[in-house]
This record gives sequence, structure tokens and C-alpha cells, in this order.
Amino acid sequence: MPRIPTRATLTGCLALLLLTLSATLQADDAPAVDTSRGDDLVTDYFQRETRKLEEATFAGIETLEEWEAKREEFRGQLFEMLGLDPLPEKTPLEATITGTVDHDDFTVERVHFQSRPGLYVTGNLYVPKGLEGKAPAVLYVCGHGRVKKDGISYGNKTYYHYHGSWFARHGYVCLTIDTLQLGEIEGIHHGTYRHDMFWWNARGYTPAGVEAWNCIRALDYLQSRAEVDPDRLGVTGRSGGGAYSWWIAALDERIKVAVPVAGITNLKNHVIDGCVEGHCDCMFQVNTYRWDYPMIAALVAPRPLLISNTDKDGIFPLDGVVDVYMKVRPIYELYGKAGNLGLHITEGPHKDTQQLRVHAFQWMNRHLKGEEPLIDKPAVKYFEPEELRVFDELPNDEQNTSIHETFVAKAETPTIPQDEATWKEMREGWMSALREKSFRGFPEQSADDVPLKVLATETQDGVTLMHCEFMTQEHYPLPLYVAFPADTKPEDLDLTVLNVLDQQEWEEFVRTTRVGFPKMFADSQVSGEDADGWNEAKQMFGRFKWGMAYVAPRGIGPTEWSRDERERTHIRRRFMLLGQTADGMRVWDTVQAILALRQLDGISEVPLWLQGERNAAGWALYASLFSDDIARLDLWHLPKSHRDGPIFLNVLRFLDIPQAVAMAAESSQVVLYEEDRDAWAFPRAVADALDWGEEQVQVRTIKPAGN
Repeated sequence: MPRIPTRATLTGCLALLLLTLSATLQADDAPAVDTSRGDDLVTDYFQRETRKLEEATFAGIETLEEWEAKREEFRGQLFEMLGLDPLPEKTPLEATITGTVDHDDFTVERVHFQSRPGLYVTGNLYVPKGLEGKAPAVLYVCGHGRVKKDGISYGNKTYYHYHGSWFARHGYVCLTIDTLQLGEIEGIHHGTYRHDMFWWNARGYTPAGVEAWNCIRALDYLQSRAEVDPDRLGVTGRSGGGAYSWWIAALDERIKVAVPVAGITNLKNHVIDGCVEGHCDCMFQVNTYRWDYPMIAALVAPRPLLISNTDKDGIFPLDGVVDVYMKVRPIYELYGKAGNLGLHITEGPHKDTQQLRVHAFQWMNRHLKGEEPLIDKPAVKYFEPEELRVFDELPNDEQNTSIHETFVAKAETPTIPQDEATWKEMREGWMSALREKSFRGFPEQSADDVPLKVLATETQDGVTLMHCEFMTQEHYPLPLYVAFPADTKPEDLDLTVLNVLDQQEWEEFVRTTRVGFPKMFADSQVSGEDADGWNEAKQMFGRFKWGMAYVAPRGIGPTEWSRDERERTHIRRRFMLLGQTADGMRVWDTVQAILALRQLDGISEVPLWLQGERNAAGWALYASLFSDDIARLDLWHLPKSHRDGPIFLNVLRFLDIPQAVAMAAESSQVVLYEEDRDAWAFPRAVADALDWGEEQVQVRTIKPAGN
């Protein structure tokens, strides 16, 4: 029972009792842990949640009028989920041609422009020779084809340059642009995939938004060119470029024809079948509005769209690609434009094959030029990467390598409100944003819908311990333990403290409590015992009429997920694809635990405190915002910013942890056990300005975590 005396403190009659943390097992000494139950639970959960989102796609849309009434709202949501709401200012492109390469049939211009100041887009513009009048233009967006020699990145535009060459030989102007990660200036696509930057989710950032914005500005550049017919613009690309083709075609109606190749599949493939594990972050919007991917395809309608793929593609499986096509086809039929939607499948793996290219070229000819000549010239390579390089030296003012820090604006620290009306407006705005943008993935469930079972009750050494189980969501059981003095009825307790446990705290709880209740924890995989901790717990229960409850949210303790870091990373990424985060759903679990605890006889009228440490302190903090009558919060080593956790979707766009503390303090006393008082100046200043009392927000200085 870790920190029972420390966390359950009463001002005045109850003293602050310090309890040293139990020593945790070193990783090298830890036995193998069977996480199969937790893995099965989360797998089943992902299946059920995915089905819900699949069924919600186009729900209630039966007529063209119903679709048209919602289409612009959906498009606005996509802008937002890509971090493009508000849309960045269209600053001067500062387009620069650094050189040309000549071919008998066309000229290649080495060009760069800035989609916003310091965000450079490097590309090659292929211009046919002998043009008569304005030509149609194609934006070619590249997949993940790295071209790097001797430490110099030449950009994936050089890998895919044969596409631009083919278009130019057939009368198109073609702009082939580098992507953020694999361009001449190398940014990052793998924030959550590889670099543990899950704060991207909290910021509402995805590199897909950068790619979409670069495409929007690329269209601006094409339309500025005298050779280009501004009303005949198409887009194509494969793999990552296929995904970016979707973004720009859905967002910008200047695109008249689109051929995304191997760039989309359905949510089932990503979440259930595991395709997310083969994709970096640039492939996904921050799924705030909980879409399945046919919704993106539908936003292209009724413009000509050819969905193209191979039949053995491991990261864009055939069944998912066909599913997207089948679900978007009725939208095209509502417009009477079924002929503008095509599905093209060739044999092969995830590879840029000639067969795929031929049909893309044919689709562009049909819909941008009104022609259907025989495709008799293959797409072949003509140039070496060095010939297509744009920069001799990279610019010093580039923002590409750090654009994830600034692309989506974070909320500024607000001014301290000086009256209740101002504070109410601030608080209501934050709560609305949390409900709609951060915790939209919460289930619709009332207080009466929390099934609770008492599995066992034992009394030892003057302490009664109840082992309960509650259903936080359908088919997702979680443990809840409640301990109190054996000689005290629950209704006679002075308070009940709900301890929200992270994995470290769960293991400490088991090692301590197992000493008194060995049968109840006989099946636990946590090894070791803490006899000293149990003796202190017994003394505490002998002195005070306290009830101590413990909840292990999903992925913690008995429902722990895999201990393989890669697998845990992709579990977290799956949550984002469902419009949730693992931490966000642990807040839900804590709210449900509060409701379940109050169902126990006698507990409902006893004052309730919440406590937690590290990220679990954040789960408890936010749970208090969605719960009634929380008397007090004791928060240990609470992170000072969501950048460090806990991670909730989009939260940093609206507020940070100090603002959440202030909101909680309006109705609950908040005690922060911290080494840095200054980090909590905001909530203390709000409490002072609004006369909540100096005890409402307390900072008790302790040693840093781990000391």
C-alpha cells in the first residue's frame, strides 16, 4: 500500500506521515511477465472501437442534399486534424530557380520556394519544349525513396524523377516536390514512430499537415507559372505520396484530377491488422473527429479519382483498399458521377511498377486533356541525382528540421482573471475544448452504467480489504481494491482516498499488501514483499478512520500491455487513430472508478480524495474535472507540461497542466508535492485573485522524484 499515510493527509487533526517508497526491482532482476490478458483486452477493445467508427462513417447520409449539407463541415474538420486551422498565412513564396537541366523534349528547373518563412520546399519543375498555349499541370508528391550519398540528401524527388519526365514528354508541366523528411533539408516524419515524441499528439501536430500545406503552396506556385493552365491541375504520387495526394485533393478543389497510388486503406487494416506499424506519422491526421478513411476519399467527389494499388501490398492491403472504394462509390453515385471514380489493381507488392504508372498516365490524359492515346512510352530515368539537386549549400534560416515545434501553435499562458465572470468564461472555454477536441473519444455512458462486482473480502491484522472489479467500458474489466479499518463501518470513515496507480505504484501496492493478504495476490506476477510498508499501513489504519482505494487503469497491473517497447509504441499509436490516447482513456477509467467506488455500501457519503504520482497524478487531476464532489487532490511529481505527459489529443492547443490545476482548485483543494514551487504560480495566482483561500492550492516542497 504505497504512500498511504503520505497521500491521505488531513489539515489540523491529521499529521503528514512520510513513507519511504519501496525499492523497485531492477530491470535485470525482473522475472518475465505474462501480459497476454492485457494484450487480449486491448486487442478486443481496438476491434470494437474500430467497428464503431466504421459504422459511423456516412451514417445518416442518404441523399446528395444531406451530403452537401455536411461536406464543408467535414472539410473543415480535416483542415483542423492536419493542424491547418487556422490556415497559415500565405506569405510570399520567394520562389527561386537555382539551375536547369536540358533534355531534348523538356527542361528541368531546379526550384525551391518557402511555403512559410523558413519552411523550404525543394523540387524539380519539368516544362515541355514547344508548348503552344497553357498546359495542364501535375503535382507529383513523392513516397519514401531516400537518395543520399556521402551524407548529402538529394531528395526523394530524384528517386521519382521518371514520373516528371514522362509527364513533360506528354505535354504536361510537372512539379515534383520533396517531402519534409526525405528532402534536401531533412525534417522528421517519425516522431511517435521512432522518437517517442508523443507530445505531437498533445500539440495536435502531424507531419501530414506540413505535407498538405506544402502541396497547397505548390499549387500556388504552379498557378503563378505562365506555362500552366490554372484550371487544369492534377495530383498523383505513391505510398507516402499517395497519402499526400489524398490530403491535397480532399482539401483543395483546384485539384481537378487525382490518382493516389498505394496511399490509403481503411481503419481496420491500420488498427486491427497492424498496418500502422509500417507507417510513419506523415500518413495520418490527428483523428480528433474519429473518421474512417473513406471520409477522406469522399471529399474528392465528384472530381475524377482513380484509387490505384497492387494486390499484394503488405501496408495497403487489398481488402482495405477495395473497402474504401466500395464505401465512397455511393457518394459519387449521389452526384451521378460514378464514372469519375475508378479502382485500379495490378499484381505485385508495395512497389512503383510500370503497370501502376500506365493507368495513372491514362487517367490524367482522359480527365485533364480529354484524350486517350495509346501509352507507348515507358517512364524511364534520365538523370543522376546530382543533376537535380537544388541547393549547393543548405540555407541557414531553414525551419524544416524544427517545424514540429512551431507548425501548430500552442496556447499561451493566459492572463490571471480578476473576477468570477472572466474566470467562468475561461473555464467553460477550456472544458468545452477538452470535451470536443481532447476527450471526444470518451464513451457515452451514464453513472448507472458502471457494473461493479465484489470478488473477495478478507480481514487481516485489523484491516479489511475488498477486491472489486468494475467494467470501465463494455468487456474491459479493471481492478479496484478498497481497504479500511476492520472495526469501522464504511459509512463511518472520515474520508476515502482513491489512489490512481501507474505501473510502478501498482507493483509497490502489491508488494506491500501481499504481506497481509497473501491469498488475494497469490496469482500476481509482481515478486517480492514489503513488510515494513505493511507495518506502517497497519499503524495508519489503527490510528485513523480512513478508507484507501486503489485503481489500476487500463494497461496497468493485471491489464498491463506488452513490455516490448516497440509493441507499446504502436498500441499508443493505435489509440490516436481512434481519436483517443492511452492516457486519455485512463482518465476515463479513473472517472469510472470514482463512480464504481461510490456504489459500495456506505462509501457514497464519505468525502473522497484523489491521489496519484507522475502521469497518474495527471489522470487523477483531469478525472476530477469530469467528476463531482472531489474534496481534495494530492498530486505527487505532477508533470509541469503535457509535453512531458500525460498525453491528451490537442490539449496544448488550449491549455496546459497549470490551467487544469486551477480549474480543479475551484471545487477541490489541490496539494502539489513538488520540488519546484514556481511551476505552479498560475493556479496559486488564480486562487488568490478570486479569493478561494490560501489553502486551496498548496505546494509542499519535497525531494525530486527518485531521490
